[in-house]
Amino acid sequence: MPLIALTGGIASGKSTIAGRLDERGAAIVDADQIVRDVQQPGSPVLEQIAATFGADMVRGDGSLDRAALGAKVFGDPGQLAALNAIVHPAVRAESARRFAEAAAADPDAVVVYDVPLLAEARASDPWDLVVVAHAPAEIRVQRLVRQRGMTEADARARIAAQVSDEDRLKLADVVIDTTGTMADTLRQADALWERLSG
Repeated sequence: MPLIALTGGIASGKSTIAGRLDERGAAIVDADQIVRDVQQPGSPVLEQIAATFGADMVRGDGSLDRAALGAKVFGDPGQLAALNAIVHPAVRAESARRFAEAAAADPDAVVVYDVPLLAEARASDPWDLVVVAHAPAEIRVQRLVRQRGMTEADARARIAAQVSDEDRLKLADVVIDTTGTMADTLRQADALWERLSG
């Protein structure tokens, strides 16, 4: 069972590539979804977040107030490190469980871990291949403004808060250049699938 890490900065086209690999038959494990799952109401992770950052991080319905938490940790490396120390171990454990589940369901499955923060947590990883979705920062700023309605300043701040393109590209075994058309990106994803499933 090949285990592939798919990463990329915000608005890099990573989700488009994951969607195409899913269509082709890959088992997709979505790190962002796992983060949401481990922070469900009543979870130990949510309880730790409330204990560390304040009870006002939890809404009246028991769910995480993501906007409030984001405002508290964004731009504060110490607070972000504290949050990561709570969330990352739970995400790693749940990810490993889902990889094992996919392997048990189909020992020949190609498992793709769709993970935005791979570069920040690369230390001891199990990846057979690291795929990086890449587009220059200026193109990603345009996408964030056009597709997500962000201001240019907000888009630049979000990109600046992530690991640099250079550091991300250093991890890559395969780079999918998403600068061109959607068809170009999908063609590269298809070529990757042929390599993985051949």
